[in-house]
Amino acid sequence: MRTLPEALRRRLAAPLPGLDAQLRMAPRPRSGPEPGVELDTLRPAAALLLVYPHEQAWHIPLTVRGSGLRHHTRQVSLPGGRVDPGESMEAAALREAHEEVGVVPSDVEILGRLTPLPIFVSGHILYPVVGVASQRPSFNLAAHEVERLIELPVRRLLQPDSVAWEQRMRSRPPHGLMDVPYFNVEDAQVWGATAMVLAEFLAVVAEFEV
Repeated sequence: MRTLPEALRRRLAAPLPGLDAQLRMAPRPRSGPEPGVELDTLRPAAALLLVYPHEQAWHIPLTVRGSGLRHHTRQVSLPGGRVDPGESMEAAALREAHEEVGVVPSDVEILGRLTPLPIFVSGHILYPVVGVASQRPSFNLAAHEVERLIELPVRRLLQPDSVAWEQRMRSRPPHGLMDVPYFNVEDAQVWGATAMVLAEFLAVVAEFEV
């Protein structure tokens, strides 16, 4: 099972699928920045897309955000958060994964990054960091932040029935209905920025055995 990390490292060092792949899981119509908002004004955030072997398959940990949080309650996301001053994207992603789900940073081998994703609704630009662990981490959830952990087999995302659509009301102007794609996994809907990051990751690993 060591083949995937080695192939991923090489692939992440090459030109990435980028926006075209991300847009496969973007709401339609996709909202852009508000007038006057520039990319360089967005606050950096980092997320860890960790792959690890479990039950003879590669998995990714996703978190269901706690219902007591102020924002994005019960949404599914990768472990991550804001980047502290002077902190690298990799260090921030590892720190957040340790704080949220107990992943030990020294147990993670960083393989590279996916394409940064602007999230205009929250004023952030997300840097997805890809890492691998040689075995399943001993997860320890931060109860105030994480309601539950989803251990998602990568191959599940590649199945034809993993993607579904629904209509939702846009939360900011221009208000109206939008068509939202999502990954339907573990009785949860993975949509928005997390789904867009996963879409690019799937485009990267599509040629590999997972």
